[in-house]
Amino acid sequence: MLYCSPMKIGELSKASGVSIDTIRYYEKRGLMPVAARSPAGYRAYHEQDISRLNFIVQAKSLGFTLEEIKQLLDLRADGKACVEVREVAESKAEDIAVRIEKLTHMRETLLSLAKACAQSSKEDNCPILKSLER
Repeated sequence: MLYCSPMKIGELSKASGVSIDTIRYYEKRGLMPVAARSPAGYRAYHEQDISRLNFIVQAKSLGFTLEEIKQLLDLRADGKACVEVREVAESKAEDIAVRIEKLTHMRETLLSLAKACAQSSKEDNCPILKSLER
């Protein structure tokens, strides 16, 4: 769908799949530029705003925080070399690897506690609850 004339926020929301409240929030956070206003006072958006929202949504789906997305948008606007963008991506990949490691440890601990709980015969001495007390 190609929009040549300005869109209202509802039309942008429909075209991008991003809620109106989220669009307003992104504007407030500086991820989206403050929209110009029509003579009637409505926000006026354009095709490039759909593209920018798609960028934000895709970046979020890859685990980037809103601050990191702002950094990527700034790099894109400045025409920075791919090297700087790659460094941001590699840093995010490392963060994800650390989180995976922590989550794996948490999962293993919970499974071990659940197994100990299943083997426990004392109702008042639950290994899971005892572990949480430590």
